[in-house]
Amino acid sequence: MSIERAVPPTIAGERETLRGFLEHHRATLAVKCEGLADEDLRRQSVPPSTLSLLGLVRHMAEVERAWFRRVVGGEDIPLVWSDAMDFQVAYDAAGSTRAEAFTAWHAEVEHARRIEAAAPDLDVVVHNSRGQEDLSLRTIMLHVILEYGRHNGHADLLREAIDGTVGV
Repeated sequence: MSIERAVPPTIAGERETLRGFLEHHRATLAVKCEGLADEDLRRQSVPPSTLSLLGLVRHMAEVERAWFRRVVGGEDIPLVWSDAMDFQVAYDAAGSTRAEAFTAWHAEVEHARRIEAAAPDLDVVVHNSRGQEDLSLRTIMLHVILEYGRHNGHADLLREAIDGTVGV
């Protein structure tokens, strides 16, 4: 299966541009994992780090859940892999599978898409109880894009170490 990566628009409104870049980064993470067995997806970077491609997928499921469902949507739900709101737990994918991680990630991305699309505009202000601050949907979307950008850089290095694949 070949994953299609949306090309972000170069001339568009702000919301369409943010959506485009977010979708591009989501697809980039999936492309970095494409064609690898669970064992390769669990391969850790450098001891003592537990960072792996599968760990990144799990972490990004937590990021999507926390920002869109918990903060924007106001849902009182725990993280996927940690009842204690410990985002680091997701990185340790030693006992995880592609199916488990990708099912959770895809579900959280779908929730995030619905929540973002339902918001009337980017100026919607929500309260982040964890950080005790008010944020706009615009700021949250930018934050999630930056989070994907940082971790997709990690994914580049992890994939290259597994099989030499570079670029995307």
